[in-house]
Amino acid sequence: MSPVLDTAFIAPRDREEVVRNAVWESMVAVDIDHGPPAEDISVRIGLGAVGPIRVCSARATAVTLRRTERLARKDEEPAVTLGVQMAGSSMVVQNGRECLLGPGDCAVFESIAPYTLLYDEGVDHRFIRFPRSALALPDRLLRDTSAVPLGSENPIARLAFTYFSQLAVSDELHQGVHADAVVEPSVELLRALLTTQHGNSGLAKGPLEATLSLRITHYIRKHLADRDLSAARIAAAHDISVRHLYAVLSRSGISLGDWIRTRRLAECRRELAGPNGRLRTIAAIGRSWGFVDATHFSKVFKRTYGISPQAWRDQHHPRA
Repeated sequence: MSPVLDTAFIAPRDREEVVRNAVWESMVAVDIDHGPPAEDISVRIGLGAVGPIRVCSARATAVTLRRTERLARKDEEPAVTLGVQMAGSSMVVQNGRECLLGPGDCAVFESIAPYTLLYDEGVDHRFIRFPRSALALPDRLLRDTSAVPLGSENPIARLAFTYFSQLAVSDELHQGVHADAVVEPSVELLRALLTTQHGNSGLAKGPLEATLSLRITHYIRKHLADRDLSAARIAAAHDISVRHLYAVLSRSGISLGDWIRTRRLAECRRELAGPNGRLRTIAAIGRSWGFVDATHFSKVFKRTYGISPQAWRDQHHPRA
């Protein structure tokens, strides 16, 4: 996401007011106390929206954000915000709890109750703001899971960190059909994270099943280069049968073999055209993405893209 606010281009005397207005208008009303003096304040904020979900990517010098009781009472659109810690550390304080976050951790906080966000070492954080009504979760569950560290020991938290940290900065996912397509899975993934954290198996079952296709495709992308990637391995990694795996993917309109092959071909195509496209043979590049037979790789590449891998590479790296 390209920054829409950078205090490097704003006069020091105006920085606090400009930052405050940007945060209030795009995300939430909070009191902002900057650590350094005005001339040393540095803030870079990227803002966007995915349907009703608002996203923010922020890097800044030390700052404290306070959602006061007065501001919380005035909330016209109650929201739940997921904070994703990219680097450094921060603290979330809400509902009598203090939550220390490190790189890879997440936490949620509600707009209808006072909270404090402390960034004593500076900010490297992403915020994803959901309408509270979209989550459709009980008040008690949201209170119990706010300001609770959601870390790497929770497999759904690991997935959520990867997914939402990318969602917050991907311009391609913030518009048109792509945005429409990711709203529901984004909501369901956060629901799955909070309900499993809370230990409410009844509420968790639905979101877990709803996000299963998302978790499967994420796993496949992560292991796309593995030669032993198979339906049996994918199913075992998600504690389901192969039959259930195919049924889940079918409901999402995915044919497993075609889906894997298409993405492996795309990686080969990218690598052949990239700056290191001539450092390895075409056959070696194909093998690195699971195409053991060089002749078969050449045929499916040409059938898919209408050009041979050799010709594609020559277009981007003409021979001397």
